[in-house]
Amino acid sequence: MKRRTSQPKTVPVRYVCRGVGHVELRRFDALRDSFVALTALLHRAFAPLGAQGLNCTCVDQTIETTRASVLRGDCHVAVCDGQIVGTMTLYASDGEAPCELYRHGDVASLRQFAVDPAWQARGIGTLLLAFAEHWAATRGYAQLALDLPQSATQQIGFYRGQGFRVVDFMRFADKCYDSAVLSKPPVAMRTLANWSRRLRAAPQVAHAA
Repeated sequence: MKRRTSQPKTVPVRYVCRGVGHVELRRFDALRDSFVALTALLHRAFAPLGAQGLNCTCVDQTIETTRASVLRGDCHVAVCDGQIVGTMTLYASDGEAPCELYRHGDVASLRQFAVDPAWQARGIGTLLLAFAEHWAATRGYAQLALDLPQSATQQIGFYRGQGFRVVDFMRFADKCYDSAVLSKPPVAMRTLANWSRRLRAAPQVAHAA
């Protein structure tokens, strides 16, 4: 499958999330959404790793860093009652990435993935990953990859529960820890089937990418 060079229009998808109500999954809109709020969400979500002495970028990154990352990739947010409660940014293959896997032409990567601590354990992270997998599969990528501190065992367990496997370890520049690199082959049909059990209006799914 040939990867698309232009970004298709995203139709917001609304679904019912456990104990939350209606959550909208859509692309981050720099004209109406707040980079300040998005940065604050990342800080809250990564605070436990920061408390462990891990200098992850998202622990204390500046608003400018958030903005640059969002504009380089394809950022999506989960929104409930007008509040951003989850986010992720998807990247095409990057020939200049320090991680070798990210440089492969058939690999997409997932970064700045976070769910607000007050909204965790309600299925939002699972939905975001399902969308990420669909995003990668429909663009012809053979793998969807991400990285996180090797010592973040709880987070690694979550991703492994979603089908990711550890494929490498590396030390990124300026980090005080080794990172685990995880990857999985995206399967669009499986993720669409998962969505169909949550969506209020299943026909929207075909347009969600």
